[in-house]
Amino acid sequence: MTKPNHHVFTDGELSRSEDTLRIDTLDGEVEHLPVESIDTLYLHGQIDFNTRALGLLNDHGVPAHVFGWKDYYKGSYLPKRSHLSGNTVVEQVRAYDDPDRRLGIATLMIEASIHNMRANLVYYNARDCSFDSEIDRLESLKTKASTAESIDGLRGTEATARKTYYSCFSEILRDPFALDRREYNPPTNETNALISFLNAMVYTACVSAIRKTALDPTVGFMHEPGDRRFTLSLDIADIYKPILADRVLFRLVNRRQISPDEFESDLDGCLLTEDGRLTVLAEYEETLDKTVEHPRLKRNVSYKTLVQTDVYSLKKHILTGEPYRPTERWW
Repeated sequence: MTKPNHHVFTDGELSRSEDTLRIDTLDGEVEHLPVESIDTLYLHGQIDFNTRALGLLNDHGVPAHVFGWKDYYKGSYLPKRSHLSGNTVVEQVRAYDDPDRRLGIATLMIEASIHNMRANLVYYNARDCSFDSEIDRLESLKTKASTAESIDGLRGTEATARKTYYSCFSEILRDPFALDRREYNPPTNETNALISFLNAMVYTACVSAIRKTALDPTVGFMHEPGDRRFTLSLDIADIYKPILADRVLFRLVNRRQISPDEFESDLDGCLLTEDGRLTVLAEYEETLDKTVEHPRLKRNVSYKTLVQTDVYSLKKHILTGEPYRPTERWW
């Protein structure tokens, strides 16, 4: 059984109290958090913390993802890995440097991403929507991706697929939520705000999953390595955005679990309020804990575990040549 994530929204100070995390809020309240009981810590408030608190997180292998003003993702504290392997990193870099191997891995990632986008449209196509042409379009784009001759060509196919996919959101979503175009930095309306926030959560889930292996999160295959991003996390996140972020978005809106009152607009765009973030995270965390029967593992696994299995599959592929099997939604 996987441990739950823990989200901290209060402003204050995070410190170590013997073998427990202590949170002192600006309102004078104190919360003690048993560090051994959580998988990942999310800091959404304005939190001060010191090296003793980080040392406790490190001792228990708990990553912390930090969100800054207005809940923009700022970065992650990743504790010392329990799995270290120079050989794994060397083989990962060799796979990146080999154009054919890199293209092969990136192609499988994008095929899975497009498949999962298409699966969402198929689901809603049977529920009062009409997406036959878009579904056919995504199927042809997946086929096109399988024959891509370069990473740039693959990126172009993926961008076209995502544009086709996003064009269907307004029909799926109940009024007044709509998506005329994908806009971020900053998001310009409620739907874009939801997509951005949920995508950030999926990205951090992938960061945490990669940390549990010896893979280097900065060496991706679809995305170019950069100084400020974990590009392998971006790669894996593209597979899971339709499964996690988008399905959570659709449920929240269509079940009227969230309303426009849970957003605020200013010169920095449209963002979720704290109440809105709590609403979204409750549904997101519940989704992570849902289970499906895995056809290869022959047992029920949670969505959080599915992310981990994809990362392990990639690692085995890089080290042994076993087939890499990114998740294509079958349920």
